[in-house]
Amino acid sequence: MELFFLQLFNGFSVSSILLLVALGLAVTFGLMNVINMAHGELIMIGAYTAYVVQNIFVAVLPKSLFSLYFVFAIPASFIAAALVGLIMEFVLIRFLYGRPLDSLLATWGVGMMLQQAARSVFGAPNVAVTSPEWLNGGLLIKVGLVLPYKRLFILALVAAVLTWMYVYIYRTRSGRNMRAVMQNRDMAACLGISTRRVDAATFAIGSGIAGVAGCALSLLGPIGPSLGTYYIVDAFMVVVLGGVGKLIGTIAGAAGIGLSNTLFESWTTASVAKVLVFALVVAFLQWKPRGLAPVRSRALDG
Repeated sequence: MELFFLQLFNGFSVSSILLLVALGLAVTFGLMNVINMAHGELIMIGAYTAYVVQNIFVAVLPKSLFSLYFVFAIPASFIAAALVGLIMEFVLIRFLYGRPLDSLLATWGVGMMLQQAARSVFGAPNVAVTSPEWLNGGLLIKVGLVLPYKRLFILALVAAVLTWMYVYIYRTRSGRNMRAVMQNRDMAACLGISTRRVDAATFAIGSGIAGVAGCALSLLGPIGPSLGTYYIVDAFMVVVLGGVGKLIGTIAGAAGIGLSNTLFESWTTASVAKVLVFALVVAFLQWKPRGLAPVRSRALDG
């Protein structure tokens, strides 16, 4: 029974990480229809921001305050990645709306540039982020069942980000404007909504969430210039499986892929598990091409 609960917790932990990585992509790809291949590099920016904040605390502030650095690293990672996303949108993305293949190639090139910039600034070798004292150890449920505080913190962080996204998208004026622009740009413009401002804000928010994901991933292992490339395929898979443009679909897609991956890993290798999960996703999309929670629309049949 302890092994079962541990596997279940690991499955939800993997799902939460996938969800946090995919939430930003659910905004830029699911809502804006922009294939952002630089999403992984925005995750990398968030991770390196946490590393920089850690070094600032070590160099400037008293040692007694070091355990608080991660509290400041989370908003700093959001702001850093959002600023990079805002610059990308202003310089490049705004000319590529409605041109998915062009946006794919352009953002792939931007991703390569960001990776090289990270190598030039921080070096090619991976660097480590030291966990704050209050995230070390785990919660002892019973003998043989210990839940790491880091994983529990990531679960809580995902819940907080998800709640904030829901409130922003469905309960604020800015969120309603965003949904209006994505559903019918011309009509929204006629009603006085500044579509350019909405586009820039939406892309910046999606990029900022990717930065928060990178900050969380820095707790789980060393970070390097290619950190985001390990998650970009899984992130796209989560968004497509869940249904492009639906927040609840992204949650369901992350849960399905994370739990399935953990289940397969329990009786096979990690590589084989990924292949099996990918095969299941492809088979499911053959049956339901629009994903688990497709966007409902009205159409006139001629």
